[in-house]
Amino acid sequence: QVQLVESGGGLVQAGGSLRLSCTASGRSLSNYAMGWFRQAPGKEREFVVTISRRGEITFYADSVKGRFTISRDNAMNMVYLQMNSLKPEDTAVYYCAASVGISPVTTDRRYNYWGQGAQVTVSS
Repeated sequence: QVQLVESGGGLVQAGGSLRLSCTASGRSLSNYAMGWFRQAPGKEREFVVTISRRGEITFYADSVKGRFTISRDNAMNMVYLQMNSLKPEDTAVYYCAASVGISPVTTDRRYNYWGQGAQVTVSS
């Protein structure tokens, strides 16, 4: 079992940047494909990005492509989400998730472990 904790959220103006971190404990993250999801107030949780176990494959939601970058450091048991050119519609609670599957996945029900979430607020 793995425990995930997100950090790095906060308040930023539109056009600004934030970097979210996901720290894992309990097991090596190299055993998991990882993903970031987000949930805005009154909306369902949505897929943001996923990365394969060794980081060679990534897949982004169209809404963040070209602005967000996922990366991982398995030696440090960390996953990162660099968010640039932020927009007010990016405001949400962002969740880090781990999947025991080999391939990166975009469906939240395929993820086995979740962090508690980090609030990101983008002001206009």
